[in-house]
Amino acid sequence: MNDILWRAVKRAQIPATKELANGSTLIPWSRGKPMAWDVDVTVPDTYAESHIGDTATEAGAAANQVAANKIAKYDELASTHIFYPVAIETGGTWNQWVVELVQEIGRRVILITGEPRESTFLFQQLSIAL
Repeated sequence: MNDILWRAVKRAQIPATKELANGSTLIPWSRGKPMAWDVDVTVPDTYAESHIGDTATEAGAAANQVAANKIAKYDELASTHIFYPVAIETGGTWNQWVVELVQEIGRRVILITGEPRESTFLFQQLSIAL
């Protein structure tokens, strides 16, 4: 999934790098800061005993919890980067940050290619990888 995101960023003609902890754009993404995403894409099990109590009452509870944990883990990046945690549940629910990231990457690819379905294609590629 990380490779799919990285290739999409490159398709938008945005220079980016992949490192051990995160991927990052080499130019500003928003508010004068580069964007970073966690290369350790996390896929919590929607139906795991440890999550089922929360996911039964709130769609995306496991993905949102994992994303919140990632934000806390990479808190130091907030001063220098726009950070997007990537967490998608096995049941298919995405946290809101990864949805925003995919939509923005798609929007930027559309500007380059002129293909209005780029965001949809990116969502499909990531869903198939899931």
